[in-house]
Amino acid sequence: MSSLQSKKILLGITGGIAAYKVNGLVRDLKKRGAEVKVILTPCASDFVTPLTLSTLSGNAVESEFYDAKGNWTNHVEFGLWADLFVIAPCTANTLAKMAGGLCDNLLLATYLSARCTVMVAPAMDLDMYAHPSTRRNLETLASYGNAIIPAEHGELASGLTGQGRMAEPETIVAKIEEQFMRQNPSVLKGKKVLVTAGPTYEAIDPVRFVGNHSSGKMGFAIAEEAAKRGAHVVLISGPSAERLHHPMVELHRVTSAREMHDEVFRHFDTVDLVVMSAAVADYAPKNIAVEKIKKKDDELAIEMVKNPDILGEMGERKKDQFLVGFALETENEIENAKGKLSRKNLDAIVLNSLKDDGAGFGTSTNRIRIISKDELREFDLKSKKAVAADLLDFIEEKLHR
Repeated sequence: MSSLQSKKILLGITGGIAAYKVNGLVRDLKKRGAEVKVILTPCASDFVTPLTLSTLSGNAVESEFYDAKGNWTNHVEFGLWADLFVIAPCTANTLAKMAGGLCDNLLLATYLSARCTVMVAPAMDLDMYAHPSTRRNLETLASYGNAIIPAEHGELASGLTGQGRMAEPETIVAKIEEQFMRQNPSVLKGKKVLVTAGPTYEAIDPVRFVGNHSSGKMGFAIAEEAAKRGAHVVLISGPSAERLHHPMVELHRVTSAREMHDEVFRHFDTVDLVVMSAAVADYAPKNIAVEKIKKKDDELAIEMVKNPDILGEMGERKKDQFLVGFALETENEIENAKGKLSRKNLDAIVLNSLKDDGAGFGTSTNRIRIISKDELREFDLKSKKAVAADLLDFIEEKLHR
């Protein structure tokens, strides 16, 4: 379950060009199960329309103390309703008014009434953002207990480049998730988690190798989701173009199955949870040619030898660790996965099928089934980030028992 499921998020939008990004923010929050209501300042509707925002949020959008019929919009109710109030973008003007306690519009009156945490994502030109009065106002709001999402560096509406851009919607969503996770700590908070990702490459000669199509996307998504939940994460990845976006993941890159084996067992005894999502080669060439093999004969025979069974060895050596493996099958899928679960002494196994469209190697989506000793749970096709959240939700349920 998403940390935002059923959370009530009040979104305040002020009159800056960055307001156009908020449509995506509303959509992302809704996808994660949040209920969203929107308040606009009078100038914000010059940049975004109430109709678009009400359609995306599923709720009426408010901007005035009174509607056209003279009915009062109760700002106090908004403040009491919300679990979190996010003001994005927050212009220099609104920022100054918040710091000074002014409330000459609905958004500001709601801010003064809110009993929940308030998050502020400023957006303005670089000189305005750097001005001492703006810095003082940000410090004042932080001293009130408001959470500040710093502006980012980049191209600005003025044509200049510098710090002042509103944080991207995905960054704001991540900050919102972190806020709720602090309020409701994950079972994984403080745990040490080992994740493996990507393929391994087994050298034939100095330029060729035996490998597979694993991209590492799934393992990287699992590592980052675990870090979001407060775990200390060690990620061991084979060759992959994926890059980390979370600072609390300790990344180690390897190439071959033997290297992955050695790196895994440098950490194994000290971790609480292992998710072995890497596609480790089962076999490697017995001999690696010192020089590039020339194309001379019509056929080339390469003698292969079995690689170390990393997952099996972990199953034999584990004490209190919770051990999760992955299985990619093409036939007798559930039967084969259950056999692997038992043989390797796993606590759970994640089953992928190459028969599922949009799942498997190289895609940004996946469809999984999770099998434990007492349960088989199926999931729909989702983004790999959402799949990572589903998997860790499942693991947390098991650890909580």
